[in-house]
Amino acid sequence: MTARDNDPFEIDTMIALRRDLHAHPELGFEEVRTSDIVAAQLAQAGIEVHRGLGKTGVVGTLRVGDGGRAIALRADMDALAMPELSELPYKSVVANTMHACGHDGHTVMLLAAARHLARTRKFSGTVHFVFQPAEEGRGGARAMIADGLFERFPVDAAYGLHNMPGLAVDEMAVVAGPQLASSDSWEVTFHGVGTHGAKPHLGRDAMTAAAHFLSMIHTVVARRVDPLQPAVVSACAIAGGDFRALNVIPDDVRIGGTARAYTPAVRDQLESEIGQLAQGVAATFGITAEYSFLRRIPPVVNDVDTTRRALAAAQVATGRPVVTDFPPSTAGDDFAFFGAAVPGCYVWLGNGPAVDGALHHNSRYDFNDEAILTGARFWTALVEQELR
Repeated sequence: MTARDNDPFEIDTMIALRRDLHAHPELGFEEVRTSDIVAAQLAQAGIEVHRGLGKTGVVGTLRVGDGGRAIALRADMDALAMPELSELPYKSVVANTMHACGHDGHTVMLLAAARHLARTRKFSGTVHFVFQPAEEGRGGARAMIADGLFERFPVDAAYGLHNMPGLAVDEMAVVAGPQLASSDSWEVTFHGVGTHGAKPHLGRDAMTAAAHFLSMIHTVVARRVDPLQPAVVSACAIAGGDFRALNVIPDDVRIGGTARAYTPAVRDQLESEIGQLAQGVAATFGITAEYSFLRRIPPVVNDVDTTRRALAAAQVATGRPVVTDFPPSTAGDDFAFFGAAVPGCYVWLGNGPAVDGALHHNSRYDFNDEAILTGARFWTALVEQELR
């Protein structure tokens, strides 16, 4: 028996690679080093490599036998623009850039599965290993699709996976229906008439209008959206005035935030209601409001049949009951664009306890290397079951 037989997924090597990626994070569409490593790992295993989709995206294609079915497995590669405050020996060496969401782990577990499948070849059909850039709000999935992802690599289904602190590393959650909310941005600028802070009656106060708008915006979800339909509206940024001129009421105040929903109807409603509220407040104060709503990512909604297939693979990979009542998240993921193009399923893989409360997008978060094996087993089981 060889060392490879004892370690079919090259776990020790993959852990070392994961930590190397963690130490050298790259932002969306800047994953040059990461994509070079991914392409080299795929090519070394004899997998056909395609580069340049969505700028830095990589697709590895493995065809075995004469099976006609094809599937896509997606891993995201990008990091976040934030500092790492941990004391890990492999902490980020790149200023204000950090793998704070586990994409380093996602990349490595898909590589481990791809290399294993290339050796064992226990399936018949085609699998495309999709290494996506720029998931963190920069539009990587849309860019890959615009570059002809599904025209060049047609598939019958697409699958995504994300780590989840709080679930054990050998535990998975697979649920049909909504998994992640839409992720949209909105902005309102109130245009008033600036004046001396001691003479507010001579102007039209955009600052006071903005304050009223901020206090009222939470009524959109609380009093306008059906209470049986989950939704979130949050104000996250405000700009107006100058702390060096605290006797000046400014002409303009700008407010921006996010809106989340699980259905197209509620998404439409949020866009409409925020705008109506802004215009109404502006009219009350005798000023004007400029409003924009930017649709970024639609909701991730798991296809029923594709989810059934993923559930079967998760049961094989974990050897324990799979969580099937896991609540959807109000976070977003642009895997939604894959799921809108072909039947899709997005699953959750345990990342163990949140150490010191470090959840996703926390400056002390770290992917749990013990989850790599479960993730690689899941991808392998999925391919071998889907492409029998």
